Amino acid sequence: MMRQATVQRKTKETTVEVTLALEGQGQATVQTGVGFFDHMLAQFAAHALFDLEVRAQGDLEVDAHHTVEDVAIVLGQALDQALGKRRGIARMGTAYAPLDEALARVVVDLSGRPYAVVAVEFRAARLGALDSDLVIHFLETLAINSRMALHAEVLHGRNDHHQAEALFKALGRALDAAVRLDPRRQGIPSTKGVLG
Repeated sequence: MMRQATVQRKTKETTVEVTLALEGQGQATVQTGVGFFDHMLAQFAAHALFDLEVRAQGDLEVDAHHTVEDVAIVLGQALDQALGKRRGIARMGTAYAPLDEALARVVVDLSGRPYAVVAVEFRAARLGALDSDLVIHFLETLAINSRMALHAEVLHGRNDHHQAEALFKALGRALDAAVRLDPRRQGIPSTKGVLG
């Protein structure tokens, strides 16, 4: 069974298409026009072992906000669709990722109930062409649109690039664990019998 989805979104500000395959090899083709963001999405895919294609055109002459936000919306919707009814999945995942002096922890629950807690303090306003606060906004928006509870924090770090990259790597590894099919689970992974 291949769990995958393609989702498109077109507004007056952006055009975004995302194809996501959960049973992948970590291959990523990402073109958003925001170099640092492309790098983070490629790290995410590599560590999740998802195959990911992202093509986005946005009003970068304004700033990167609309592009990053809409990619998060579409990626979240693609993850939600690829998971289907979420039968048999592990549902929860936890990962730590170090990058030199930085250490990030991400915990996810594919519960159907969206929530996000993101704790990171960036020192600079920008990471390349990406406003550093958009890292937080991306994670929050992704959680809402994928219908997952997400707790992401940088436990320590000095370098902003390292902190952001550790977060995306940990996110990928936590989701890799959470989406896995467990042969012992035949139905919905909840004592309630439903998710959400």
